[in-house]
Amino acid sequence: MLVMAYGFYQAMIAPKEATMGNLYRVFFYHFPHTILSFIFPYINCGASLLFLFWRQSKPELAAKADAMAVAAAEITVVYSTVGLATGMLWGRAAWGIWWAWDARLTTYLLLWLLYVSYMLLRSFASGGQTAMVASVLGVFAAIDVPICYMSIHWWRTQHPAPVFGGSSDSGIDKSMVPAVLWNVAAFLMWGIFILGWRYALERRRQHQDTLATEAMLRGEPVLEA
Repeated sequence: MLVMAYGFYQAMIAPKEATMGNLYRVFFYHFPHTILSFIFPYINCGASLLFLFWRQSKPELAAKADAMAVAAAEITVVYSTVGLATGMLWGRAAWGIWWAWDARLTTYLLLWLLYVSYMLLRSFASGGQTAMVASVLGVFAAIDVPICYMSIHWWRTQHPAPVFGGSSDSGIDKSMVPAVLWNVAAFLMWGIFILGWRYALERRRQHQDTLATEAMLRGEPVLEA
């Protein structure tokens, strides 16, 4: 929380941008959330692959991998939602419209929809194959990440060129760099904390489900948690 507070402080004391004024400060939240929403899908993908690999031979390890996949998918949904919302605020100020069917925006919206679909599947589907189907979806969804990331390199549409790692004239003023780095660090640490917390909750839910199933097999009443 202290790092996040200091990141906010850095975002507020960064100099005003010449063309967009103070509204550009949304960049200090848009950039970290967008970049991190490209990282957590790979945690989901890796955990999903491990679940598929272990589900027959090592069910306990498979359950742990599945819990990590769920946790990573939830964080991806949260971070990509913030990325979309802050991007729309930026677009309204820079382009005069909230949305454009630009290559980056469209592929990023697809990323968000894929992980929302993943969470809907986990929440509402029933049956023993839900985790397996969700794992396959998680592996498939990760394919969109490099497409979305490279879209502004492959197609020059309305979205700005890469701020970092683009052409020779890309980048931001040095006085704005601390705000970017502090906020990336803050939301990375926050994401890792929530990942661990959500993983622990999912493991607890799995344990409760196992106890409930065993109680049903013994003919005992099942109490709601």
